[in-house]
Amino acid sequence: MSKTNSWIVKPPAWMRLLFPGAIWREKTVDKRVFLTFDDGPVPGITPWVIEQLKKTEAKATFFCIGDNVRKYPGVFDNLKKEGFGIGCHGFSHKPGHKAGFKAYLKDIDKGLEYCGPVQWFRPPHGIIFPWWIPAIRKKGLNVVLWDVLSCDYDRSLLPQEVTANVLRNIRPGSIIVFHDSLKAWPNLKVALPEVLKWIKLHGYTTGFLTSINQNKRIL
Repeated sequence: MSKTNSWIVKPPAWMRLLFPGAIWREKTVDKRVFLTFDDGPVPGITPWVIEQLKKTEAKATFFCIGDNVRKYPGVFDNLKKEGFGIGCHGFSHKPGHKAGFKAYLKDIDKGLEYCGPVQWFRPPHGIIFPWWIPAIRKKGLNVVLWDVLSCDYDRSLLPQEVTANVLRNIRPGSIIVFHDSLKAWPNLKVALPEVLKWIKLHGYTTGFLTSINQNKRIL
C-alpha cells in the first residue's frame, strides 16, 4: 500500500472544483493519456527520459524550470529538437504559498524568458491560489494540474509503489505527472519504463497537450 495520500495522487472532485480555470484531464472515451514531466531539464536524466519515450513512440510535455534551462541550455535545445512539448514551471520553482502575487507573476515571466514562448504553465509544487489563475491566463498560459501524480519524487516510496500510483488510477484523458529530476531518479528509472510498457500493451496512445479539446476539459 502506498504511503502517499490518495488525494495527492488523484485529486478528488471537491479539490478540482476549487480550480475551475485549470486543466485536470480531458473528457474522452478514447484511450489517450497525456504524459508530463516537471523540474527539468537535468543532464543525464532528461536525455534518458527522451530515449525511453522514443523507444515507445510516446509523446510528452516537459514543464521546465527556467533556472535549469539557464544552466543546461544544451539539454533544453535537444528537448526542443526532438519535438516534445514545452511548458513553463516558473524560474525558481518557488511554491505559491511562499511567494506574494506580484513576485509569483514575476517569477513566471522570468521563467518564460528562458523556456518560452509556451502556452502551458504548471504551478511549482502544484501549489497556487485559485484567484491567481485569471492573471496567469492573461499571459496566454493555460494552467495545467493533473489527474494522476506518480509521486516519483517521494523517497519514502518504492519504485513499485510509484508505478502502482499511476497504473491504479490511469484512465482515458488522464494528465500524468512524472519528474525528470535528481530527486525522482531512483523511482523514475524503474517506474517510467513499466508505465510506458503498460500504456502500449493496453492499447493506449499518448498525446501532446495541444490535442486536448478545450471544450471537453473535465474534473
